[in-house]
Amino acid sequence: MLFLAVPFFGQADGEKKADKKPTPSPTPTALATANSKDGTKVFTAEQIADSAIFIYGFGGGRTLLDQIRKTTIEKGKTVNTSADGKTETASYTRYILRGASLIKDKIRLDQELPNARYALVKNEENFFGIFNNTVFTPNDDATNKFQNAIFHGIDVLLRYKEDESKMELGTREKVMGVDLYVVDVTDKQNHKTRFYVSVKSLRIMQLTYEEGGVKYKRKFYDQRYAQGTLVPYRSVLTANDKVIEETEIGTVAFGQKVEEDIFKANN
Repeated sequence: MLFLAVPFFGQADGEKKADKKPTPSPTPTALATANSKDGTKVFTAEQIADSAIFIYGFGGGRTLLDQIRKTTIEKGKTVNTSADGKTETASYTRYILRGASLIKDKIRLDQELPNARYALVKNEENFFGIFNNTVFTPNDDATNKFQNAIFHGIDVLLRYKEDESKMELGTREKVMGVDLYVVDVTDKQNHKTRFYVSVKSLRIMQLTYEEGGVKYKRKFYDQRYAQGTLVPYRSVLTANDKVIEETEIGTVAFGQKVEEDIFKANN
């Protein structure tokens, strides 16, 4: 496997000093790629993705990510902003039982709002809600939001090989002075997500996707290592450049026991 070289250790672009663990540096290798007219290296989308996976797995890549993240228990808060500007804060707990691919993951999102408490569940390819131990069909908005967080999330790039996704390299861009690789990932269900990966740190800085004529962008902040894998503890989602969601992780734990029963409709 060929990796891009990361020429530094420590804090990455626009991130806090709370990341106490140094960024791993893949061993530079002679990449079998062509040069562009200005002499810069031209990497493939797969090489960029594999190098990012190396970083997020702190040098162990997808093997370490698979080992550490067999299960996930994540707790935090999400602030949702409606079209009229009103905000609503929800506490959440997300449970993940990792499958062979993203589509095979089992995911449960428990949410506690000021006037309601319910769960949204992905049991492999089935989606449903649970309220007071009663199964219900979520409305389209709730379903789309839940699914978009999965199929347009950071794991789409980190697990592209397991998902057998199509990879395409876009033109490099510079955003707020940061040089970014652009990689388009399209999975077998035809979800297309564009990732912006820092040329300097190989961390995923943001992603974009489009749905129903609306252009969404999710930016990642405060990326820190948790149990040897890199986690963005804060993200901001915009729709047509308006903030609609801000999420902050309070705690995240990998490898703890998660009962399969919590993903069942008859639980």
